[in-house]
Amino acid sequence: MTKRNADTAGDGNRPVFAAELFPHRSLPRKGFRVMLALAGIFCLFYSILFVTRGAWPIGIFFGADFFLLYGAFWLNYRSGRVREEVTVSRTNVSIRKFSPTGRMVEHDFNPFWTRFLVRRHSEIGVVSMHVRDRSHDTDVGSFLNPEDRESFAKAFKRALATVTQRI
Repeated sequence: MTKRNADTAGDGNRPVFAAELFPHRSLPRKGFRVMLALAGIFCLFYSILFVTRGAWPIGIFFGADFFLLYGAFWLNYRSGRVREEVTVSRTNVSIRKFSPTGRMVEHDFNPFWTRFLVRRHSEIGVVSMHVRDRSHDTDVGSFLNPEDRESFAKAFKRALATVTQRI
């Protein structure tokens, strides 16, 4: 009977933990379109009403309100394209950060030198999370809500402990 060692070269790069983090948006795209259509109808109706009664500056403000609302939601959905991919294997801890424009920055850490620092507040819970080694550090999941930060922190800490305890 041959016993295979779990720490072979092919097994060292296999992820023990993998997560994709992205910000939560409470209003889906379809809801945004419906809300924008209703706001557009409202603004158009009252703009026409005020312009026909001689109060044309109010009509201009309704138009400006509509475009500001659209711009605010456009920026919100653009910032929602931020994401992070976190992977833990026996030989590497990788954090890949994607900006809204698609630019990617990758941080690699040796799991045996990696420290996971979690800052907590007594009322809020997890406030910030950092992954650090001897040479550099990076924050993780800064855009997550407190419940998601808590669950990610537990899972990531467990994965890091599993990888560093197996000898």
